[in-house]
Amino acid sequence: MPENEQTFPIWHKAIFVTLAIVGLSPYGSPPVALALGLLLALTLGNPFPSITGKPTKYLLQVSVILLGFGMNLSAVIQAGKDGILFTIVSIFGTLILGYFVGKWFGVANKTSSLISSGTAICGGSAIAAVGPAIDADNEEMSVSLATVFILNSIALLLFPVIGHLINLTQKQFGVWAAIAIHDTSSVVGAAAAYGQQALEIATTVKLARALWIAPVALFFMLMYRRKDGGAKAKIAIPWFILIFLIATIVRTYAPAWVPPSLFDSLVNLAKAGMTLTLFFIGVSLTRKTLKNVGIKPMVQGVLLWIVISLVSLYAVFNLL
Repeated sequence: MPENEQTFPIWHKAIFVTLAIVGLSPYGSPPVALALGLLLALTLGNPFPSITGKPTKYLLQVSVILLGFGMNLSAVIQAGKDGILFTIVSIFGTLILGYFVGKWFGVANKTSSLISSGTAICGGSAIAAVGPAIDADNEEMSVSLATVFILNSIALLLFPVIGHLINLTQKQFGVWAAIAIHDTSSVVGAAAAYGQQALEIATTVKLARALWIAPVALFFMLMYRRKDGGAKAKIAIPWFILIFLIATIVRTYAPAWVPPSLFDSLVNLAKAGMTLTLFFIGVSLTRKTLKNVGIKPMVQGVLLWIVISLVSLYAVFNLL
């Protein structure tokens, strides 16, 4: 019976709800929520698979939008300027490196392209956009998403620890996390654990990177259209980034009579939504997902991730 049709006992569902509440409590945090989700997924399984698919994606997007109500537009623009050079160099460098690493390890072309684009831009969102553009099948999409997702989970837990060990500033960590961690959710989670300034910088730089989804997807679409004889394709555009920018404008130019506590409440709601998102993501990682990844795509993903992490860390140390 498919997973989404299984009947789970009440106590299993109660554990799911309890762990989610713990992640949202004062004792929880984004990394803790992710760890709790992983623990449940790898032991008892996910009793609510229907709410940890598309609903998780939408919860992430709403949470990112609400974070905009806590940011000043000038700070967002400045952070975008500070990270633009890192963004351009790291995106194209990762795509080029990913191409050669994929060839070296014999990873299927489309799977290699998906892993490379996910590592270069913003994980699952980039893969979800590039996949239809190159007419990738379900297996290629699943393997690529699983590879990036596993590395995301590791990065969320590991990066704040490394940042503190080597005494990165809030600005340095924010830029580093935005470049070297795949998905927006894990970037925000790691940065939130590091500090408020790191959170603001990481979110802004990451969303600036996400704007490259459309041109990169278009590039791959044209490349594979020539290979596949002109197959039709579509590109998903991350419209929620535009709404995030509108939220920052509203926060920056809000009339004096609007209480700041209103915006504070929206930001707190965003952080809670992001924490819950990470719990849902964690509980979605099943043993089957791990098994389906395979060694070659995982090696490609790990190598790309290590290279981009070390190079970007060296860059923020010396340029910021």
